[in-house]
Amino acid sequence: MPVLPGAEPFAHDGSTRTGVLLCHGFTGSPQTMRPWGEHLAAQGYTVRCPRLPGHGTTARECNRTRWPDWYGCVEGALDELLERCERVFVFGLSMGGTLTLRLAERRGADISGIVLVNPSVTTENKLAALLPVLSKVVPSKPGIGGDIARPGIPELSYRTTPLRALNSLRALWRLVRADLGRISMPVLLFRSSVDHVVEPINANIVANGVRSEDFTTVVLPDSFHVATLDYDASTIFRLGSEFVARLTEETPQLAGEPT
Repeated sequence: MPVLPGAEPFAHDGSTRTGVLLCHGFTGSPQTMRPWGEHLAAQGYTVRCPRLPGHGTTARECNRTRWPDWYGCVEGALDELLERCERVFVFGLSMGGTLTLRLAERRGADISGIVLVNPSVTTENKLAALLPVLSKVVPSKPGIGGDIARPGIPELSYRTTPLRALNSLRALWRLVRADLGRISMPVLLFRSSVDHVVEPINANIVANGVRSEDFTTVVLPDSFHVATLDYDASTIFRLGSEFVARLTEETPQLAGEPT
């Protein structure tokens, strides 16, 4: 299946001390994380941002994938980073945040800290309860992509939302919510003050569910859901790097410096 131009995975080999895994969102692609990945790469970190199965191609292909496919992809990228780097951080946007939380629940000993941007763990949309039945007869509904306040900045995502895949994401949400208490690592959570995709209750559930003593919430005043491409992107990138530097007690290197 051909990959949409711009939706390709992102990878950079930098420091062997610190690696960062980036996880993109549902129906999106690595395009939403590439600027963040390039920022981290310029600081000398080793970075991986895989393209999740069923993403960056067609909504029809996405409907043939399920959450274990997406989780298996990011877990494989985590293992690759662990083979190269002494410590690894995981950053996730939206469903990428969901996958980040699941990795933290299942692989906590392997992860030094997580950064979440508008993570999803539930929805207040009452139609979600109909997904198990609806997804069997209706393949898709209008898309959720492109929720960006900054004019002229597109998100490379599907125009429709594949409902079978969305129903599987709903199953993942239940698992993640049930196991939030297993997370005790440092967490940095960004939440947009206006988000037309993920409701504020999601951030509250995460904040109240994890056991992390090192937990910081940052409200993004000028961005919508895809904040990594929006007005507050520079704030996310800067504070994310400061989070890693504080926990590793090392100053980010400029690209090309010895590791």
